[in-house]
Amino acid sequence: MMETNMKTDTNIKLPISFILYGLAAFVVSQLILFLNSSDLIEGQFRIPDIWMAVHFLMLGFAVMTAMGAMYQLVPVAFLTPIWNQTFGFIQFFITAVGMTLFAILLGFHTNIAIYGGILAIIGILMFLFQMIKTISVQKEKTTMTYFILVALVSFLLTITAGFILAWNLAFGDSGYHENILYSHITLGIAGWFTLLIFGMSYKLVPMFSLSHGFTMKWAKPALYTYIGGLVVTIISYWVHMSTVQSIGFFLLFAGFGLFSLDMKEILSKRIKKKLDQPFQFSLFAIFNGLIIHFLALLIVLLDFTTENVWPWLIYLYIVTWIVFSILGYLYKIVPFLWWTHKYSEKVGKEKVPTLKEMMNEKLSGILYSLFIVSVLGIIISIGLKNGISLYGFTGLMTATSCIYAISIIKVLLK
Repeated sequence: MMETNMKTDTNIKLPISFILYGLAAFVVSQLILFLNSSDLIEGQFRIPDIWMAVHFLMLGFAVMTAMGAMYQLVPVAFLTPIWNQTFGFIQFFITAVGMTLFAILLGFHTNIAIYGGILAIIGILMFLFQMIKTISVQKEKTTMTYFILVALVSFLLTITAGFILAWNLAFGDSGYHENILYSHITLGIAGWFTLLIFGMSYKLVPMFSLSHGFTMKWAKPALYTYIGGLVVTIISYWVHMSTVQSIGFFLLFAGFGLFSLDMKEILSKRIKKKLDQPFQFSLFAIFNGLIIHFLALLIVLLDFTTENVWPWLIYLYIVTWIVFSILGYLYKIVPFLWWTHKYSEKVGKEKVPTLKEMMNEKLSGILYSLFIVSVLGIIISIGLKNGISLYGFTGLMTATSCIYAISIIKVLLK
């Protein structure tokens, strides 16, 4: 049965701890953006409150949720137990405290944010060590293994660049702040998150669509092309040559396109004809990611440098590709986790709820629709410089985030 595919010896409290922290950080990030809508309407992005919101979203929600998911999925995908679960709980505590301190200090005492950052980095390094130790015992490395390993390397480089940026804020600019900032953003959202979602999707998409007999023929070309795009794009930030940047963005788009072709083939070989709405939302996120890669390539090729075009494209990339992917997969993973933990041993012995009964799919469809409406409304409001509607849509995004978080928590009460 599909349910057993998610079963591991991992203590359920470990991934769930990360996911619950992530949900709280998600709501907090949206609340901060709602309270600072007036700054967004003026195109103010590089201000402490927005830094705080972004880091609660990216570190608190996306990174912590990804860590929690990896604690459950890496043993499933690589058939290796987590190296040390006690170490994992210690890592959770250190990372959660560090990320919370770092995000709050960015908002209120930017000059000392580095101290929260150091604690967060220690936690992240512990996670990277845990994953490397876990993956290293895998007998036969697969393409998925390399996606995850390159994502982890990108994560290490992201936090290294982030530490240098925090150092600059605390002790003075090194003279390369912009170059490092662009490298930090690219390594984080395209390197760490995108490659991680690529790798995990090769496991989750066949699992949730019940697909068999697919080839994954584009997996290696997608990996190499995307890595090439990352390297060339980051080089372009330092050499300031438009041709180099164009090549970098083309390779990133091509790599994403090859991954999309594999996902299309996997879905064409599926047994399950009617896909669940949360899973459809994650697939919709793939489409968004591909479109935004194409738009980024067009902007570079046409040298379209309208004010704030990049911050808003990055916002769309983070929300409609990375966050939407996580929001879709989470609605599938958490019920799987909890059902397997609580009921898998009781099947046939007593009446247990079905997986369908563990989650409110009708509510999920409404929530995902509201997320899409919120994002579209925010973008249109910014374009029209309409502060009232921006407050309305950021408020809707915050309310939807709260209901989403509560709906996930309710699964754990069943």
